[in-house]
Amino acid sequence: MKKVLIKNAKIVNEGSIIEGDVFIEDGIISEISSSISAKSPELKIIDAEGNYLLPGVIDDQVHFREPGLTHKETIEGGSKAAVAGGITSFIEMPNTQPQTTTIELLEEKFKRAEKTSYANYSFMFGGTNDNLEEIKKIDPKTTAALKLFLGSSTGNMLVDDEKVLEKIFKESPVLIAAHCEDEGTIKKNLQECIDRYGDDIPIELHPKIRSEEACYLSSSKAVALAKKTGARLHVFHISTAKELQLFENKKPLKDKKITAEVCIHHLWFNDKDYVKKGTFIKWNPAVKTEKDQEALLKAVLEDKIDVIATDHAPHTLEEKKNVYTKAPSGGPLVQHALPAMLQFYHQGKISLEKIVEKMCHNPAILFQIEKRGFIREGYKADLVLVDLNAPWSVQPGNILYKCGWSPFEGVTFKSRITHTFVNGNLVYNNFRFAPFVKAERLSFDR
Repeated sequence: MKKVLIKNAKIVNEGSIIEGDVFIEDGIISEISSSISAKSPELKIIDAEGNYLLPGVIDDQVHFREPGLTHKETIEGGSKAAVAGGITSFIEMPNTQPQTTTIELLEEKFKRAEKTSYANYSFMFGGTNDNLEEIKKIDPKTTAALKLFLGSSTGNMLVDDEKVLEKIFKESPVLIAAHCEDEGTIKKNLQECIDRYGDDIPIELHPKIRSEEACYLSSSKAVALAKKTGARLHVFHISTAKELQLFENKKPLKDKKITAEVCIHHLWFNDKDYVKKGTFIKWNPAVKTEKDQEALLKAVLEDKIDVIATDHAPHTLEEKKNVYTKAPSGGPLVQHALPAMLQFYHQGKISLEKIVEKMCHNPAILFQIEKRGFIREGYKADLVLVDLNAPWSVQPGNILYKCGWSPFEGVTFKSRITHTFVNGNLVYNNFRFAPFVKAERLSFDR
């Protein structure tokens, strides 16, 4: 699509909502105005009919399971579901098989995505106890970040050598994104439960095993190390109220050295939901109390938490139905993340402007992504049209994940994503996809 004119939209961008038109040429936003008139044989005009136009969501934490775990998900399938959910760019994690812990393996992932991804893409490099020399080779202009598991999770890439960890913090050429849970605390809690229950531990004990203490111990150590070394640290998926004291709401965001993220599931679910949902809401870190859930949303509104992401991490139904010790943690979320946040908007809990700030603007700022995350002239035309009054229910027939299930199954969302543009191409239109068009590798202004 060379030229597209979106007319009569309510444009949500940079803290305001304005009514106007957006003109796209060759994948770039070329004009934003209250009214644009254009004629051309190759021009496609889309009447937004007063619906809301948002920047494409940038999801800074997904697991698309390729290579090695493609029975759960693929880059093609995951990115397609993401686009249906208004996510136009993603950053994927390194705990695949093999793990992305060398530059060569990292570039192999980029080659895979180039062939099949519906959304723009980047990948995190994985840190280990013994790959510091490879970490030093990361090109900051072409790679999103360094991922460190400071607590073991799916794939077990635990970095637990404190001397190595300090060297990594000192020498990483890119932002460090960390999964923070204290391994010793979790092991102790888990063993106590196994001694009592065997493998079939009640799922309600998951937030006691992967506890508030485990989260805070690890997060506080990471923050202290970042302050000591001057490293740029982004703490993934905060799940407890206690951890929030570690973060500040300094402005401007680009100057903030230590930042935090919350995920959709920690905002939507709490420990009362384990009775109904069981292992289908088993995540690492665990979904915790209603008090934690409320504190996390408050921290989003007060800017202690900077980014809202998914941690999309699918497993098959068969895997998730196992007893506690054998059921993997994680669930699919990219298709339903933005609709879930828009549900909070309908409930009066958050504004559209704040949703866009946390899901679109801030990931672009924190990762220094070039020309994305905003509706600005000269920027890539990654855009999402949303009808706030078009209810739809999550049912097996409209779930796009390869794993075939969703923790939101049965939920009726009030808002529907009607159009998703990736680099100016209308990739998704009212539950239908256009023929595949290659997306782009993200680049970084560093």
